[in-house]
Amino acid sequence: LLIVDKPSGLVVHPGHGNPTGTLQNGLLYYLPSLKKLPRGGLIHRLDKDTSGLLIIAKTSRSYTEMISALENRKILREYRAICVGVMTSGGKVDAKISRDAKNRIKFAISKNGKHARTHFRILRKFEQHTYIGLRLDTGRTHQIRVHMSHIKYPLLGDPLYGKRLIVPRDASKALQRKLQLFKRQALHANKIK
Repeated sequence: LLIVDKPSGLVVHPGHGNPTGTLQNGLLYYLPSLKKLPRGGLIHRLDKDTSGLLIIAKTSRSYTEMISALENRKILREYRAICVGVMTSGGKVDAKISRDAKNRIKFAISKNGKHARTHFRILRKFEQHTYIGLRLDTGRTHQIRVHMSHIKYPLLGDPLYGKRLIVPRDASKALQRKLQLFKRQALHANKIK
């Protein structure tokens, strides 16, 4: 296996508008034998602007075993995020997700969607935000972003599912500037077990 700590801004798979310069392109250059594996050995993916850990299989045996482990929920994936609003407690969101009928680049909660469950806990509270830890039971596209927006705590900086920027009243100039310049969702895949 390879474990990669993907930076934000890096697209995982080639696709429309991103035929080159992706993580998969780099992996195939680094280890040409990955061409023999589906998706170049990538077991799962992260959104372009989400940073963090990804699993890449180097052999067909490890690919098959890791895909099976992922499907059978034997791989624990944990994330860290900053959401807008001050939460009172942790919990879980158990809500089906499907592509948004009104906007094809978005996903939405839907009774006809695919099962999705996200657990979250408070790590630290701030004046206008909450730092949270998240664990996924499923891995749907935009799952964390959709679920947190659904419960009215969208991720800080999320351009698709978020709220307008809220800068705390007594924030320092440095913090105000950092918040204003933060142009991606505050989401990081920090642990795989």
